[in-house]
Amino acid sequence: MSFRALVTHRADDGSVASAVETLDDVRLPEGNVTVDIEWAGLNYKDGLCLTGQGGLVRTYPHICGIDFTGTVRESSDARYAPGDAVVLTGWRVGENHWGGYAERARVNGDWLVPLPKGLSARDSMIVGTAGLTAMLAIDRLESEGLNVAGGHVLVTGASGGVGSIAVSILSRLGYAVTALSGRPENAGALSALGASSILGREDFLNEPDKPLEPARWAGVVDCVGGNVLGKALKQVKYGGSVAALGNTAGIGLNTNVLPFLLRGINLLGIDSVMQPYDRRIAAWARLTGLFDIAAYAEMVEEIGLDALPEAASRILRGAIKGRVLVRPGA
Repeated sequence: MSFRALVTHRADDGSVASAVETLDDVRLPEGNVTVDIEWAGLNYKDGLCLTGQGGLVRTYPHICGIDFTGTVRESSDARYAPGDAVVLTGWRVGENHWGGYAERARVNGDWLVPLPKGLSARDSMIVGTAGLTAMLAIDRLESEGLNVAGGHVLVTGASGGVGSIAVSILSRLGYAVTALSGRPENAGALSALGASSILGREDFLNEPDKPLEPARWAGVVDCVGGNVLGKALKQVKYGGSVAALGNTAGIGLNTNVLPFLLRGINLLGIDSVMQPYDRRIAAWARLTGLFDIAAYAEMVEEIGLDALPEAASRILRGAIKGRVLVRPGA
């Protein structure tokens, strides 16, 4: 049997490029479950992998794609049988292990979860890694005391996949959400998702900078890091928390100890890659009941494998709105 895949190669000069190729099943890596892929997602990390940045991919040729959904073709894992609908996110798939930018994948059954009830395969990739990460962040913030009565929640990088889904979920939970974005053209879409106010990134960063600034946010979902995270920390209310889950604005953190010492705030790291099975199942179950797929339709773009290199460039430039879905068989 053969399948189509977007295969990424590294040349002798270190440059990285991808092209659609037809491969035989014997090329698939080791694993105990083979999946026929229906949909995959495009995430910021995928953009790094497809362009050879960040040192995430070490072995070439490679198939990128950190999340996908499809139907089990073959399985020696007792939990999964041919015909079962499954979803994969994380576990370094698409980095260390061949991923979702193909019509077929072979993976470890421990990395899969059943397709959540109430979601179609396509819907599950609208949610994907982005939605799972957003849900994990909100769960963590609430476990640290965030509640609707506390005031506004700030979501940074709100035009991207994680940020826009976080805006939608928080709004559905009843929170007043301020969406911070560097792309004013997306203000209408963010308002439609439930943001009660829109804050421009440059306006935010150009506000007077002090070691401790007026307390504005009951909590923060930060998708970008860098100077945005540093400034947001200074504006969190007493006892509030910031969930840090992205670094599109850089890995540096310019801050000081005063927000921690004088306001007792928390900085929470959110990782969706290595989450245990039970926690992923719980997050997917809550997502299914909260996320309004229909209201998010304007934020979804569909492409085929051949369009991925260009889309990877766009996501790294911050030029993607919401979620990009990849249909390997298209």
